[in-house]
Amino acid sequence: MINDAHCHFFSTPFFAPLGGDAAITKLGWDAPATAEALSDRWVAELDRHRVARAALIASVPGDAASVAAAVSRHRRRFVGFFMVDPTRPDAAAAAFEAIGGGMRAICLFPAMHRYSIQDERAKRIFEVAAATPGTVVFVHCGVLSVGVRRKLGLPSAFDIRFGNPLDLHAVAGRYPTVPIIIPHFGAGLLREALMVADLCPNILFDTSSSNSWIKYHPGLTLADVFRRALDVLGPNRLMFGSDSSFFPRGWVKEVYEQQSAALDEIGAGPAVHEQIFGGNMDRVFPAPPAPQRTQR
Repeated sequence: MINDAHCHFFSTPFFAPLGGDAAITKLGWDAPATAEALSDRWVAELDRHRVARAALIASVPGDAASVAAAVSRHRRRFVGFFMVDPTRPDAAAAAFEAIGGGMRAICLFPAMHRYSIQDERAKRIFEVAAATPGTVVFVHCGVLSVGVRRKLGLPSAFDIRFGNPLDLHAVAGRYPTVPIIIPHFGAGLLREALMVADLCPNILFDTSSSNSWIKYHPGLTLADVFRRALDVLGPNRLMFGSDSSFFPRGWVKEVYEQQSAALDEIGAGPAVHEQIFGGNMDRVFPAPPAPQRTQR
């Protein structure tokens, strides 16, 4: 069984601030059409690769409704993640509304929106998560590069000084019941991510993307990354992610194959594979019960 804890839902509203149809044409990607149509395409893609469930991320603030529509249409296949910018005055209210609409994880990008995760405005988002049991907070740390903006030649006014995983220590300690996901093993700040995860048992890693940040660590391999993460977090706090996003590329099978091979290289057994590639996501985000058949 494969579950993917990190896929982006590039909806029509996602492309609007990038240039809409003109941007899609320049990229050479398929237009997403409606959220419902895009969700159906994702289901077909997951079926083709035998992926049971996937987390879909609304990748701009204010687009939670697109992912909510996908989740509503395919409740047992998708888990809804949505981005929030805590510097916006309506951020906490928008987060409550999205969670009430079936979303399960709040995504914070401190470097993108230029705030400290210890800012009181960010803490209000954690208050929302703590007040709604079952809600997870996803915090992007380390290097941040948005490929679609780079391909379109658009500037990205990010500040990665706000992406240090150590800044999560006090926050994770203050909200111990809130699971916190750090994607990409900390995206270049592996040491710091390991330190904070060692101190805070409510912190998990997702393994998503190509993990090209490894180039900043001479001699480090993906197998080494998994070995160190397993030594500190154990197999029950790592969730596989592919970072898949657009069509026609679809689900990035190569990421799964590379990560599976890395685990094989360090001698991780079937039980570890099962937890990372499937079981942990089901535990953190339990699937809704299957609809009961009406007996006649």
